[in-house]
Parts: sequence; C-alpha cells; structure tokens
Amino acid sequence: MRKKLIVYLVFFVALAGGFWYFLFRGTDNWKSKSPVINTVRDFSFTTQDGAPFTQANMQGKVCVVEYFFTTCRGICPRLNTNMHKIYDAFRDEPNFMIVSHTCDPERDSVPVLKHYADSLKVDTKRWVFLTGRKDSLYQAARSSYLLDDPKNSVANINDQFLHTQFFAVVDKNGQVRGQIYDGLKENELKNLQETVKSLLKEKTGESGFANNMFGSTP
Repeated sequence: MRKKLIVYLVFFVALAGGFWYFLFRGTDNWKSKSPVINTVRDFSFTTQDGAPFTQANMQGKVCVVEYFFTTCRGICPRLNTNMHKIYDAFRDEPNFMIVSHTCDPERDSVPVLKHYADSLKVDTKRWVFLTGRKDSLYQAARSSYLLDDPKNSVANINDQFLHTQFFAVVDKNGQVRGQIYDGLKENELKNLQETVKSLLKEKTGESGFANNMFGSTP
C-alpha cells in the first residue's frame, strides 16, 4: 500500500511538473517581474527639434529617463557616456527610448540641445532631449521619476538646482519599474539593462495601461 502511495505521489508530481513546463515553456512568465514603484504624471515639454513632447510620446515604449545639463563638467559627461552604452545596446529596438531632461532650461534652449544631440551622433527618435519650464521639469524628476528628493524643493524655484546621477526605467504603461539606478555604478547599469530587456517583452496593458493613463496618442 505504501509503495502504491509513493508511486501515485511521484506520478502526480511529474504530471504537475510537466503541466507547468508546457505552460511556461518558451516564455519568461516564471520569472518575477520588476516591481512598480511609481507612475508617470502628465507633463508637457519641448524636444531638441522644438516639437512638443508629452507622456503620450512614451506610450508603448520602455524608456530610460535621466536629468543632466549641457554645461556640466562634473558627473554629466560620465553619465551620458554610460547612457550612450545603453543606447548602443537597444538602439535597434523600436519600442525603446531614452528621455533626457535638462536641469538648466535657462541655458539649455532648443538650439543648444539640438547641438548637444548632434554631438552625440544619436537618433533622436531613440534618444530625445527635453527642455521646458524649470518648475515642471523638477516636479517630474521628483514626483514621477523619483530621481530627486522632494524635500529639496524650496519656495523659490530660482533657488533650486537639481543635479542627480540616477536613472529611472519606465515601462510601456507609464510606470516606473525595478529601482532607481545609479548611472555611475557598473553593476547597477547591468541591472538596468536586464530590466529593460524584461520590460521590452511585456505587452502594453499588462501592468495597468488599460486605464488609459496616457490618453490617446496624438
């Protein structure tokens, strides 16, 4: 009797294992998904080409987000050297985009950002550079992308200056995923790329885009 029970148990374990194998074979469904840590709020900025850019332009794309300024002689050149490696890794992915915001919109006008983009020799359909109102840019960094501590906000926007070395990853549904990545640390950049690869495989709407948070694409 005991032997029969063991045989039945082994049979059902094998059956269950086979079921799960065929269910998930060829997929990444067995892997744990990157956690959602925030949601991108509505915004409206201007690209290096003078075109409007809103959250609708990120719809259906996996985006790596950063803040920098063109006159920076500190961490920004290192950050964008590392960002260029990310660009090179995913430049052929139609659903991938890098979104770089200026921290210094008074100096980083549309022509300045255009010159900067040209100097990097990148496809601005894959790597876009944004300027806009300083308060709106900083609000997005803090409230949407979690790239700066909201406590750094002071009453007078002219007294503020945002300087961050962190990158965020946004999924196809406008949700910030995984963690906030240090753009100067090699191991975190590798983790970021793994997160991007995983999110590119997800379908639009899997993580909440069905609520039409972005609205319709213009």
